[in-house]
Amino acid sequence: MQIFFVYRGVRCRESLRLEPTAQNIRFAENLRGEILRRIENGSFRYIDYFPESPRAKLFGFVVTKKSVGDLLRAQRQAHQAAVTNGQMSPATADGYRKVIAGRLMPKFGETALADLSPALLREWIAELGVTAKTARNIVSVLRSTLDDAVNDELLEQNPLDRIALKKLLARTTKKSTYQVDPFDASEKAAIIAAAEGQARNLFQFAFWSGLRTSELIALEWPDIDWVNGRVRVQRAVVVKTEKDTTKTEAGTRDVVLMPLARAALESQKAHTFLANGRIFHNPRTGTPWETDGQIRKTCWVYVLKKAGVRYRNPYQTRHTYASTLLSAGENPWWVAGQMGHVDVEMIFRHYGKWIPNHHDGGYRFANDWSHGKGVPVAQKYTQSTRDEDENPGSLAG
Repeated sequence: MQIFFVYRGVRCRESLRLEPTAQNIRFAENLRGEILRRIENGSFRYIDYFPESPRAKLFGFVVTKKSVGDLLRAQRQAHQAAVTNGQMSPATADGYRKVIAGRLMPKFGETALADLSPALLREWIAELGVTAKTARNIVSVLRSTLDDAVNDELLEQNPLDRIALKKLLARTTKKSTYQVDPFDASEKAAIIAAAEGQARNLFQFAFWSGLRTSELIALEWPDIDWVNGRVRVQRAVVVKTEKDTTKTEAGTRDVVLMPLARAALESQKAHTFLANGRIFHNPRTGTPWETDGQIRKTCWVYVLKKAGVRYRNPYQTRHTYASTLLSAGENPWWVAGQMGHVDVEMIFRHYGKWIPNHHDGGYRFANDWSHGKGVPVAQKYTQSTRDEDENPGSLAG
C-alpha cells in the first residue's frame, strides 16, 4: 500500500508495507489525513513518519545510523585534542572522561541517535541519584555532545532542550552531604604537634594561609615576597599537571604571610630552598607532591590518627583558616580576597556562623547606639579602660 501527498511543493509517495485489507486501508486514510493536517499547521517532520525514506534527507532531515556511543567517542577525542592545543586543562578533560566512561557510555553507548528521546533522557536524569550540581555536570557533557550533533545536522534539535531541567532536578536529586567542618584551635595544635619535618611545615602553612591543596602543591620559592610579607598564588597542580592559572580568575592573588605561615616556610628552607623550585616535597620520595591523594595517604591520615583528631580531609585546613579569621573579627571582604573569592557570597554561605555577629542565634552590635549615635564598642571599651587607668574607681558600680 502507498499513500500520496504534496510536501513543500514536491509530490511524495511512500509505501506502508501493509496488506490492502479494509482495516489497513482505513489506517492509511487516517495516517494521510494526519500528515496533511501537520503539513498545513507546519509541524510535519518527514523523518518522524518515514525515517528510512530517502526523501527525509531531501527535506533536511538527516537519516543517520550513528549511535550515541559514536558521538561520545568523538567527543572524547576532541577533548584530548583541546588539551594538546592548550585550549582545555587536563583536569577538565579528565572530569569529562570520567563522566563519559562511567555514566554516559554504559547507559547510551549502544543507543541509536534517532532513538534518543526527551522521555528517555528525562527518565535517566530522574534516576541518577546524585546532587543537583553533580547531575548538571553529567548532563552538560551529554548536552555538549548532542549540540555538536545538531551542528553536524545529525539531529534537528537537541532533545535535552525539551526538558525542564531545573524543575526535574528539584524533584529528583538529593541534597549535598558535604559540610564545612573546620578544626578548632586544640585540634589544630594537636595535628601540628603530631606531624614531623616537612609534613609539619606543610600542614602549619596550610592552616595559616588558606590555600587550596592544588595551590599548595604548586607553590614555588620565588612566589614568596619575604620583604613585604606576601605569597603570590598564581598556579595550581591538578591531575599531576601544572596549570599557569588558579581555579578562578580571582584565585590569582597575594596572600598575607601570617607569622605562623612564615615560620613554617622558614623551617621548610632547610629541605627545599636551595633547589629554588617547588616548596613542599613528599618526605618519602624527596620529590614535589603531585596530588592531594598523595598527601592524604602518605601522611595526613597517619598524623590525624596519631594526634587523636577526628578525621576530615586536608581541604578542611582551608576552611579552618577562614573560620579562624572570621571568628576573630577580621573583615569578611578581606578574608574573601585572601581565599581567592570574587565576592563575599561564598564567605557568608559557608562561614557565616563563624562571624561573631551571627553567634548565639542573634545579632551583636558593633556600635553602642544608646545615645542615638553609633560609637564602636571596641572604641568605647578602650576609652573606658583609659579612664579607669587615669582615675581608678571612677567606673565603679
